[in-house]
Amino acid sequence: MTGTRRTSILNWVSSIVSAAVILFIIIVGFIHGKTSNLVPFFPFGAGGVFRAAAVVYWSYTGFDMVANMAEETKSPSRDIPLGLLGSMSMITVVYCLMALALSMMVKYTEVDINAAYSVAFEGIGMNWAKYLVGICALKGMTTSMLVGSLGQSRYTTQIARAHMIPPWFALVHPKTGTPIYATLLTTITSCILALFTSLDVLSSVFSFSTLSIFMLMAIALLVRRYYVTGVTLKYDLAKFLLCLFIVIGSSIGATILWSTDEKGWVGYAVTGALWLLGTSGMALLPKQRLPKVWGVPLVPWVPSLSIGMNIFLIGSLGKMAFYRFIICSAVMLIYYILAGVHATYDMAHPDQQESITEEGKESSAQVL
Repeated sequence: MTGTRRTSILNWVSSIVSAAVILFIIIVGFIHGKTSNLVPFFPFGAGGVFRAAAVVYWSYTGFDMVANMAEETKSPSRDIPLGLLGSMSMITVVYCLMALALSMMVKYTEVDINAAYSVAFEGIGMNWAKYLVGICALKGMTTSMLVGSLGQSRYTTQIARAHMIPPWFALVHPKTGTPIYATLLTTITSCILALFTSLDVLSSVFSFSTLSIFMLMAIALLVRRYYVTGVTLKYDLAKFLLCLFIVIGSSIGATILWSTDEKGWVGYAVTGALWLLGTSGMALLPKQRLPKVWGVPLVPWVPSLSIGMNIFLIGSLGKMAFYRFIICSAVMLIYYILAGVHATYDMAHPDQQESITEEGKESSAQVL
C-alpha cells in the first residue's frame, strides 16, 4: 500500500537476512548431520513422494506473482522471464538442500511437524539457534503474506476492471500507484481464512487449485500457439483438438492406474504410448503464432509434459481434496453465472449498453 518500490526495498532487506539464516541452517545441518538418518531413503515409496509433492506444490504459487507485476516493470519482456526462471531455479535448490539438512539432523520419524528445524537444533544441543530459526520462520511467513497480497491484489484489480466485483476495487492510489482497496480486500480475506481454517484443508485446496491452474495454462499455451481465429484451417483445428484430447486422456488414464495401485506395466505402457502419439502429432502441425521476444521452448513437448504431471499430481491428493475443490468451484461458478456473465458482457459491449440506455430514455420521454 505504500508503493511497490518501498515494498521491494523492504523485501530485499528481509530476504538478505533470511538468506543468511538459511545458509547457516544448511551448513550446520550438514556438519552435525548423520548419513544414517537417510536410511531408508524412500520410507513411504514412490507413492509417498508423489503425495507429498502434490501437497507442497502450492508453495510454488509465489513465482506466478512475478508475472502479475508486468504493469509495474520497466522491461517486462526481459525481466519477467529472467525473474521467473532465476528465482524458481534457486529456490528449488534451496528447498532440496534444506530438506536434506533436516533429514540428516533428525530421523524422519522424529521430525516435529509444528517446528521441525527449531526442534532439530534443540536436539543437537544448539538451543540458541532454535530462536534464530523461529525468527527467520516468522519473517518468512510475513514475506509470504506480503508477496501473496502483492500478487493477489493485481488479480483482484483485473477482476474489478471486468466488473465481476465492484469496480471500486480497481482504483489505483494516485500517490503510491498501487491498488490499495484490492490489497486491503485480499489481505483481510486471507487473514480471516487463515484464522478459521486448518492448514491441511487450505493446503489441499490450494494445491488442487494451483495444479489445475498450471494445467489450464499449459493447455492455453498450446491453443495460443496452434490456433488463430479465422486463420487456422478447420482440418488442422480438428487434428489439434484430437491430439490434445489424446494427451489429456492418456494422462488421466495413467493417473487412474496409479491411484488404483495397478501393479502391471501394460497399462502404463499404453497410456505412455498414447501420450507420446498425441504430442508427436501436435508437433507435426503448423504453429500459427510464434513469440516475438521470449517464449516457452520445446513446444508442444514442455506444455504436454506439464499437463501430464499436473493431472498426475492432482490424482495423488485424495478424495477430500476433490470434494473441497468441487464445492468451491460450484460456488464460484454459480456466482459467475448469476452475476459475472452479465457484468463482463456489459463491460465488453459498452456501445450496445449505451444504445439500450438511450432507447429507454427516448421511450420514457414519449410516455411523458
